[in-house]
This record gives sequence, C-alpha cells and structure tokens, in this order.
Amino acid sequence: MTSQQNKRIIILSVIAALICFALGVIIGYFGRGGSSPQTPVADPEASKMIMDGIRAENIEQNLKTLTENPHIAGRDIDEVDLVNFITKRWKDSGLTVEVHPYNVLLSYPNQNSSNSLAIKLENGTLVSKSHPTEAILDPSQNKPGVVNPFNAYSANGNPEGDIVYVNYGTIQDFLFINNTKSIDLTGKICISRYGKIFRGDKASHAEQFNCAGLILYSDPADYAVVGQGVYPDTWFLPGTGAQRGTLALSVGDPMTPHYPSIDTASRVSEKETKLPKIPVTPIGYDDAIMYLMHMGGDEVEESWKGDLNITYRYGPGFQGLHNTSKMTMHVTTTNERKTVHNVIGYIRGYVEPDRYVLFGNHRDAWVFGSMDPSSGTAGMLEISRTMGQAVKDGWKPRRTIVFCSWGAEEYGLIGSTEWIEEFQKVLGSRSVAYLNADPLVYGDYTFNARGSPSLKKAVFEATKLVPNLNPTEISNGRETIYATWSHASGGSEPRFQTLGSGSDYAMFLQLTGIAVVDGHYVFDPRIGVSLYPVYHSVYETFDFVKTFVDPQFRNHQAAARVLAELLRNLADSPVLPFNVVDYATKMNDDKNTMLDVYRQNLTDHNMDPALLDKAIEDFTSAATELHNRINDLDLTNPLALRAVNDQLMQLEQAFIDKQGIEGRDQYSHVIYAPSLHNTYGGAAFPGLVDSMFEINADPDPDARWEKVRRQYSILLYHIGSASTTLRNVVPIKGYSNK
Repeated sequence: MTSQQNKRIIILSVIAALICFALGVIIGYFGRGGSSPQTPVADPEASKMIMDGIRAENIEQNLKTLTENPHIAGRDIDEVDLVNFITKRWKDSGLTVEVHPYNVLLSYPNQNSSNSLAIKLENGTLVSKSHPTEAILDPSQNKPGVVNPFNAYSANGNPEGDIVYVNYGTIQDFLFINNTKSIDLTGKICISRYGKIFRGDKASHAEQFNCAGLILYSDPADYAVVGQGVYPDTWFLPGTGAQRGTLALSVGDPMTPHYPSIDTASRVSEKETKLPKIPVTPIGYDDAIMYLMHMGGDEVEESWKGDLNITYRYGPGFQGLHNTSKMTMHVTTTNERKTVHNVIGYIRGYVEPDRYVLFGNHRDAWVFGSMDPSSGTAGMLEISRTMGQAVKDGWKPRRTIVFCSWGAEEYGLIGSTEWIEEFQKVLGSRSVAYLNADPLVYGDYTFNARGSPSLKKAVFEATKLVPNLNPTEISNGRETIYATWSHASGGSEPRFQTLGSGSDYAMFLQLTGIAVVDGHYVFDPRIGVSLYPVYHSVYETFDFVKTFVDPQFRNHQAAARVLAELLRNLADSPVLPFNVVDYATKMNDDKNTMLDVYRQNLTDHNMDPALLDKAIEDFTSAATELHNRINDLDLTNPLALRAVNDQLMQLEQAFIDKQGIEGRDQYSHVIYAPSLHNTYGGAAFPGLVDSMFEINADPDPDARWEKVRRQYSILLYHIGSASTTLRNVVPIKGYSNK
C-alpha cells in the first residue's frame, strides 16, 4: 500500500468520524423521540414523566400562597407581589419570562362611602338600609384590601323610584314586563336575581328599557339549597354574600377598542366608551328580602319565584306601610386608570420554535379568588414546573410552549385582549392552540371541557390517559377521567360544547382565529345551583376549597394532568392532533338545529336552505380528504408535514370575518361567537341568528330581511373559504353554489 493510499484512508476515516460525531450531536440535540423533523412519533416517555410529576401537594401549597391576601387588579398585591412571585417561579423552572404592562381603565367603589340601598319614606327618612360589607364568618376573611361589593364600571349616582322585579333580567323577562304586564320601566329601579345570563347583559337590558338603576342579588334558589345550611357549615352561599363582577360588554381596555393600551395608544374619552350609563350594585339575599317582601303589584308566575320566604311580586312600587315610599340607591363606583401586567413564560421548541402552544389563566381576583382564578393559577404553576423539570431531564418539545398569567381579566378580559391586540399579527400566523383554565376546579363531580370542535378528540384522548383519583369512581369500574366524564354525560360520548365569552380564550378565537379549549373539574349540575355558590364573594378562600371543594386536591391534580397531557400532545406530535371532520359534524348538527327553527322563514324570503346544506357538505368532503392525505403522509418529509399542520391550525382563521359580526364588531367568528343577549353563552352562526332575532316585531321588516340575506351570504362565503383552505395545496378549487 502506497503512502498516498494511506493518506487517503486516513482522510476518509477522519471524515467518517466527523460525520458520526455530527450525527451524534444532532441526535443528542433533538433528543428523546419526538423532536427531529424526521421522527414520526412524539417522545413516548414525556407523557408519563410529566403526568407523574404533577403533585397534589404542590398545587395545594401554590393555592395557599396565591390566596393569602385579596388581589384585585390594579393594586399592588396583584401587580407587584404576585407578578414577582410568578416571575421567580417560572425562572426557577427554567422558563424565559417577559412582563408586559398595559395602562387601562379599571373601576372601584369608594370604601369610605360604600354602595348602599334603602327604602325612602315620604318624609325623606331612609329605612331598611343594606349592609355595605359582607359579614366576616371566618378569620381568614378578615384581611386588609377586601374591596366592598360592587359592579365594575357602573355609573355612580343616587337614583330613586318605584321598584320592579325583572326575574333574571333576560331580554325575554324585560319584554314580558314591558309588553305582557304593561309596566313602563322608564325611571324605575329594577331588581334582578343573578343567574342564567351575564350580569352585563342584565344591565344593558335595564338601560335599554330606560330603568333608572339596577339592583342585583343572589337568590337562594340559585346559590343555596333549602334545608342544607349555608357557609360556614356547608358550601352554600350565606345571606350576607354578594357577587362582585364587571358589567363591561366589550372586552379589553374600554378606552382603546381594537388596539393595545401601549404607550403610543390613542384613547377615546370615557364618555365615548360603551360602559353602563345607569347605577348598578349587588347585594346579598338577606338585604334583598327587605325590599322584595314589601313589593306591590301582581304575584309573579311560578318560573319567576325564588326561594326566599316571601310572595314574589312584579311591582311597580311598594305596598302596605310603604305604599308611598321609593327605592333609593347610593352608588359611588368610579373609574380609574391603572397599570396591569401579563406575565409570559416560554419553553422554546427544538424543531418548530415559531409554532406556539399557549396555556393561560388570569391572576386577578375580586377578593381572595381561591377558585376563580387561583385554582387555575395553582395548577398552571405546577404544570410549568413539571414541564420545566422534564426539559432539564432531557425532554425537548417540538414546538414552543407559552404560559400566560393574565392581568385584569375580571374587568373584561383586559390583559389577554391587550396582549392579543398587540401581537395579533404574530399570534395569528404562528399559534397552534390556546388552552385555558379558569378556574381549574369548580367542584368534585367530573372533568369537563369546551372549545373548538377540531380539538374534541384530542381532549378525549388526554382524559383516557389520565387515571382516576376518586376511589368511588375506581370502585365502580371507571378507572380514567374519560370514563367518569362519559358516565356523567349519560354513558355516551362526553358532552363537548362550543364557547361564548367569559374568559381569556375569547379573543384568541374571536380576533385571531386560534383553536381554544377551556377545561376544569365541575360540580354535579343536579345540585341545582347556578354556579358554585360563593362565586366572587369574600367567602371564596383557601379554607373554603380545602374544607368543601377538594380537601386532598386530587381533582386539581387530575385536571392539571389532563391539560398538561393535551398541552404536551399539541407541542410534541409531528402531526397536530386536530380532527376537522369533527368540526364538520358539529357544524352540520348546529345547522340542522338552526334550520329546524328558521328553514321556512328563510325559504319564504328567497334564501335557499339547500345552499347551506351544500356548503357544509363541501366542507365535510374537504375535511375528509385532508385526513385521508394525512393518513398517507410521509412523516419524514418536513415540508409536507408543515403544510398539513398549517392547514389544520389555520382552519379557525378561515371563519374570521375581518369586518366583525354586524353590531358586535369585537367578535368576528361567523360560526361560533357569544350569544347576542348572553355573553357567557355560545351561539352557532351568530351573525345570521342575530339578524333574525325578534324580526317579526321590527317596524321595518323589509330592511331586516335584507340584513338577513346579507348575513346568509357572509356565512356561505366563509364556509366555502374554509373548505378551500382544507384542500390540497394545488390546485386552488373554489366553492360553487351549483
């Protein structure tokens, strides 16, 4: 062998060694299972590692720390102490952390002149005065910083007038009072019980019917059970409990609609905002009975009766000794500009760092907020700790995971909305999905989730992997969270509903077209309460959760594991775990429900329901074809993989109308959006259904039907556009009505 040959062999050996070394570095970098573009499966160990790492005792300690003091938005406990606490925890867990401030309009009562009510006698004397504060029933509630009961953004003032009972304050209730009972509500003070719909809609209806003011109270029929006691003996609401809450119907900072409240923002004046123009305040049912028991007028129908030991009457005004008396309100709530903060923590993806999977929960509470929101924050901190530890132990998530602690959610989703408005260009093109936990635990009955139909299957798969922690459920053969959820849904597939508004998922779906899921443990609806009883009251403390809701924190642990597994799956799986055929099925079901009501009306006004049938059939066909292509996909082809994932994650964007829903331009999703008269509830085909609401009572029905035709056209266009986004990249195939 010549020296030249020896040199060649040596050189080739060195090259081979370098190639092997490089391959080793690449393998080591991309790591365990799911992080190389050519790897067809996600890390098989990551799921178990993360799930086993989530500990109930850690969530319990997190909750205890978070609820030590009241932490209303805009005050130091929430904006300094808890911001610093969460920032440090995430940095300790290995996350990259940013804090985003926004200067926004908030609202507070005057603590030195608290909101109150009274009956005003003919001689001007005030009697039956309401209590300005809630009674302290446990030492843990006796803390500085407790803000007295109020409704944020209420107008202030001292109206007086005859009182009228308006049941739940739905639009149907107001129409019944005005039309059927022939009670003119102009200048009246209305009293409504909480429940059924968002409180802001109640205030909007009262203003629409020219009421002078609105009183809100929690009736025992909706927040307690007769004969079962109240807090502190049970979890039901005591008579002194009052539900705080915002009245804002718009989301985000009221003074910067559609744009973020950053330093360069242009703000409208307070007079230009869409905030309430009448005074509104909440009271407990111990106070409400003082006014309801003296009311005159006819006795109400059965469905309007609550569980107070009185005869419920419509009014107007009082009877008996108070037949010449008036109801009077003293509301001192005023608006203030404050700086609020979002804390954002990142775990960088190793293959697709420009694809974001987001998990969020708000931080601010009306008082202690042990369930809303702090159970969610406590769980999120444990999930982020566990995932951070998994990264330290070698897990390399494919996509970037983003944890979000939102500020000022209680005032109208302010923190999340401002952040989305600021970064919507980036979020719209890069975000895979947003998961929300607000709160993480409502009760001890079953896990429940709602969200984008395309994520239903992924949620179900996560619940099938999480073991049940309830010994009773296990003894009944229900060993997984899915089995309990299915049983609670009647033994079939679990109920998975769409979303309206009411928490931070709203603008992710409505503004940027990002798929969303909201998940939590819930109480048994057969109890008969409207919401967990101490909602937004001073009694919602750590001790309340520990005593009555989840003593061992196993429901917190189970819910956190479900959401962590869903988060991991979305971050890790080479093919995103979306099922757009499920979306088509849900849309078709909702179409059939809508046409059961409106088919003849549409036909009578020259709108062919067959066009909607055809549009959804075409969408279903495109969805099926996409999944057939995914089944045959070469997972080692990174460009092909990226292409189908983009089609999956960008589907929701195809349903976004850039003009917004007519009359409600903050909401833009033409398939699912908040209901017109109940912001909390979700409505299918909102623009179309809105346009047909009370259409027969419109003085100009021809103009209204023209609006319906426009909305029908908009709906058909967007469904057709969505079908196009699901088809193969080439050719571009349009939608035809023929």
